[in-house]
Amino acid sequence: MRTIAIANQKGGCGKTTVSINLAACLAREGRRTLLVDMDPQSHCALGLAVPEDQIEVSVHDVMMHRNNGDRIDISRCIWQITANFDLAPSTTALSQFELVGPTLPDAEQRLGDALVSVSDKYDFALVDCPPHIGLLTLNAFHAAGEVIIPVDTGYFSLQGLTKQLETLDAIRASRQNPLEIRVLANLYDVRTKLGREILNELKRKYGHVMCHTFINFNTKLREGASFGQPITEYDPNSMGYRDFARLARELISSGGPEMVPTAILRQADDLAERAEKLLATSKPLFGKDGFNELANEMPATPEEVQQKIECIYGVRKTNEGVLFATQAPGATHVAIAGDFNNWQPGATLMERNGDGNSFVALLPLPPGRYRYRYVIDGQWKSDPNNEYVESNPFGELNSVVEV
Repeated sequence: MRTIAIANQKGGCGKTTVSINLAACLAREGRRTLLVDMDPQSHCALGLAVPEDQIEVSVHDVMMHRNNGDRIDISRCIWQITANFDLAPSTTALSQFELVGPTLPDAEQRLGDALVSVSDKYDFALVDCPPHIGLLTLNAFHAAGEVIIPVDTGYFSLQGLTKQLETLDAIRASRQNPLEIRVLANLYDVRTKLGREILNELKRKYGHVMCHTFINFNTKLREGASFGQPITEYDPNSMGYRDFARLARELISSGGPEMVPTAILRQADDLAERAEKLLATSKPLFGKDGFNELANEMPATPEEVQQKIECIYGVRKTNEGVLFATQAPGATHVAIAGDFNNWQPGATLMERNGDGNSFVALLPLPPGRYRYRYVIDGQWKSDPNNEYVESNPFGELNSVVEV
């Protein structure tokens, strides 16, 4: 079981929203997920329509009774929310643990000890931390192997992040098991200059620990919370759902092959075998006049094969410019519209290549950051092979490339 703490960041306000919707999307992806609420404010129960007056056993009872004969197993307080999604709720009584906890043995290890009994029942355990660093938060950090810090892309977003990372580094140095730290850009509003500047600053300072996915500002997320529903139930067609589904898949893929369903692995192996037969050649895939024809030459090394597979579709920087390549089976006209051509698709037409289903364009772009979309027979689409995206004012996604 992978245990991930969702930490509060000074000046941030979306921690519980992240916890609830990430847990729901992991469950939607088929992962058995437990959300543990370590916040005495009990916002997870509130955001999932679990009435506090009906919670007979809570995380507080589990934390307070660990070493005596009245030990309470965490499974006794679990509520089923949806398929694969369970909640271990808290109540305001959990605030007492901050006062009494220091007198108890193994006060910082109690959550980790409690989760051992359900480790074989879940693939993920997400721990929603309190809004301050105290004994409850330390329990979450010690129980977790990973920490995600949602950082709002607003005015106060960067305040306190450095201090929190220092605290986590100190905890990481004092434990034997590794602790992976991720920073998640949250509530990003592409329409504001401040949001774009803060996102760029986050990438500049903390790019090495940032999630590739970021969560766009979306009113559906708040509406869902007000109705006591995760975004998977409230509006699975919204941008908010797409963002959290993308984040869930990023976390799943980062867990290694054991986190990927066997059927998908078999499909990937079949595709890899077919691609290797097609691409195992030392001849370059792209030249000045477009893709070269593949020939039966000496097989390339595995590293060369992998490089060629990666550069077939998507966007790639070359010595001659930025290469855009996409598949559009049956399409008649394919073009690119973006910042580099004032969003005029007629200015940059893509050339048909190979079997007629592939289209390419090589653009000599100066250094900068460019948003773009493909226009396939009049239909505007983001680049399916580029994970770097951001929302636009129309509620859709623009692909992004940095030169």
